[in-house]
Amino acid sequence: MFLPCPAGRAGPVDLEKRMEPEVILYSDGACSGNPGPGGWAFILHHLPTGKMLEKSGAEPDTTNNRMELRAVIEGLSALKRRTRVRVVTDSTYVKNGLTQWMHGWKANGWRRKTGDGYKPLKNVDLWQQIDALLQAHDVELKKVRGH
Repeated sequence: MFLPCPAGRAGPVDLEKRMEPEVILYSDGACSGNPGPGGWAFILHHLPTGKMLEKSGAEPDTTNNRMELRAVIEGLSALKRRTRVRVVTDSTYVKNGLTQWMHGWKANGWRRKTGDGYKPLKNVDLWQQIDALLQAHDVELKKVRGH
């Protein structure tokens, strides 16, 4: 799956055709009630060594989408250098945001276009963090079926 190209690149990067990932980031988030108390977790799997890093966290009053985004942010933030990463998520919101919507949001000043004009983007703080992390790593996205 393609992600928007980082600055200075000619086009989207298809890492499956170009090179295998060095790290796989498994991410997930959930909420009990929406909004309500929620949690996020990730596993980073470094393929060359087989080492894994697992982390999780929680927030007392949040949404499912924020927890899905937080899992990706925390996982990518744990990487110490530029890395080829395959992000594995079951979130359609994360998938569509990264592959379809983010480019337009950025072009519209981080707002979403509606029939009534432009509206504030939900979770803009987290989307901007993910955008910065996408510039720091070579990221491929894999959407898997949820549980």
